[in-house]
Order: sequence, then C-alpha cells, then structure tokens
Amino acid sequence: MTREEKAKYIDELAAELTDANIFYLADTADLTVEVVNSLRRRCFQSDIRMRVVKNSLLEKAMDRVDGRNYGDLKSTLAGATSIMFSEVGNLPAKLIQEFRKKNAKPILKGAYIEEAIFIGDEQLDALVAIKSREELIGDIIGLLQSPAKNVVSGLMGSSQKIAGILKTLEQRA
Repeated sequence: MTREEKAKYIDELAAELTDANIFYLADTADLTVEVVNSLRRRCFQSDIRMRVVKNSLLEKAMDRVDGRNYGDLKSTLAGATSIMFSEVGNLPAKLIQEFRKKNAKPILKGAYIEEAIFIGDEQLDALVAIKSREELIGDIIGLLQSPAKNVVSGLMGSSQKIAGILKTLEQRA
C-alpha cells in the first residue's frame, strides 16, 4: 500500500468513525475463509457493516476524529481486528454471541457505544443486555400507558359498583 493509499484509507476510516456512534472491535484471526464469509453474510443480513482493518491505520484514524475519546480501545488493537458498525447498540453483541455457539471466534476486543467504552470479551453479556433505542421507547410508552389504564379500569369498576348499588336501592323501594 502506497503512502497516498494509506492516507486515503485513514481518511475514509476516520469519516466512518465520525459518523458511527456504535462500533465493535473483534478478533477474527484463525477463522477459515468459509467461516469468515458466513460471519460477513450474517452481518449483512443484520444490517451491520464489517471490515477487517489494519491496527496501526485504525489507531491513526481514531486520532483524527475530533471530539471523541476512545480511551482504552486503542490498547485492544493487536492481532487481527475486524470492526463492526451498527445503528443498534446490542445487535453486534447478539450476533457475536449467536455465532460463537458454533465457532470459537469472533472474540470481542472492545466496543464503543454512544461514548461508552467496553473492553474485553467478558463484557459481551452486558452488551447483549443493553436495550436498543426502540426497546427503550417501547418501555417508556408502556410505563406511561400503565397509569392511564389503571384509571380507566378503576372508573369502569366504579361505574359498575354504582350501577349495582342503584339497582339494589331501586329494588328495596
């Protein structure tokens, strides 16, 4: 790769990092071509962009992104590294966890999710448990609707009680 090609590659990677609020770094070394292609296919089906990156170039791209602190993520840049970009915070973690049921890798090196940094494969379960934006909105709507449902059911129950009392009083008279 020439110096100009490296500079262009770093610029493209820095632009992707700037646009992405969520990305995962994974170790995909020692996977066969067939297994890597299967992983890429699953990423594509899940709307996750995956690419293999050279660590030194990724580190330079991280340095070029203004206003973001990637903290200890740079320390994970050793060995073969694949980067996964996603719009949903827990989707790559779920994909990695599901894929590892049949394969030993990919191994999670780290993740950057909305300015939060996760380091190490032991964080995978925590990342899977993170709720997506849509799930959080659904939970909030459910919580907001709950008091209204209680009021409506209370009113419905009260009206039936009042009707029963009035009917009893009418029959006595």
